[in-house]
Amino acid sequence: MRHAVVRSIPWEGTLQRVWDYPADHSADYSAGGPNERPRLPHGATIVMVHGFRGDHHGLLRLVEELPGHRVLLPDLPGFGQGQELSGTHDVATYARFIRDVTRRLVPEPRVLLGHSFGSIVAAEAAALDPDLVGILVLVNPISAPALEGPSRAASRLAEGYYVTADRLPEAAGRALLSNPAIVRGMSIFMAKTKDRNLRRWIHGQHDAYFSSFAGRRVVLEAFRASISGTVRDRARELTMPVLLLAAENDDIGSVAGQRELAALIPHATLEIIPDVGHLVHYEKPREAALLLEDFLENCLKDAPA
Repeated sequence: MRHAVVRSIPWEGTLQRVWDYPADHSADYSAGGPNERPRLPHGATIVMVHGFRGDHHGLLRLVEELPGHRVLLPDLPGFGQGQELSGTHDVATYARFIRDVTRRLVPEPRVLLGHSFGSIVAAEAAALDPDLVGILVLVNPISAPALEGPSRAASRLAEGYYVTADRLPEAAGRALLSNPAIVRGMSIFMAKTKDRNLRRWIHGQHDAYFSSFAGRRVVLEAFRASISGTVRDRARELTMPVLLLAAENDDIGSVAGQRELAALIPHATLEIIPDVGHLVHYEKPREAALLLEDFLENCLKDAPA
């Protein structure tokens, strides 16, 4: 288990939290079988951005698979231990937060990684500041608007749920957002693994952390941001090497949609991970880490001296 230095970061009149995991240079990087990590000569720091209603806990399995890297893992403002902002919790605001944290705490070379809603935020931050990171990694990237196509009705239904929770009295609204049956239903929808122990663990993670938010306004604003934007909005502006780690059975982002997204990004590499859905970071962290390591090694090997 890796141990982090927890940093408190003043940001726009609030106090935000960042988990800083130092690299473990004693880790075994001997190359070999399909489940072993390649040897990496570089020391790129990875900044990770979690998804909607998550916090830093959601990406810890991926952190554990990348011991040779320093990893910074902030809670987005209003989620986990992040304080609520006075302004709107939207993609632009979260992107500025990630940019500022990265600039303040991370020397080059920098890698930015985002999962799900975090992929939209990471893409926005990278487009906003083209020199921010040398490499962008998007896990289960949001490739198509939730308000278009077959998911439109479900997205509108979910929006109604969040609007209702926001309009109810405080106690009733929080109870609705944290309702165990609803949280479990969301978890069941996303989990694809047939491993009963892993499914049980995933449900436990969602039970423990899916309702860790500062206020109902935060959740509603972030949800509206999550269904309004996509990585596609900034795709052509992502001029750095971009790795898309998509999933074969992702109900939120189809393989066809991911291929269309990859075609829009100037220097994109698309990897489809089989037998997994929207929870690559929970169900296939080793596979994702190996693909990421290979990509970083190739990019840095080909970079000019």
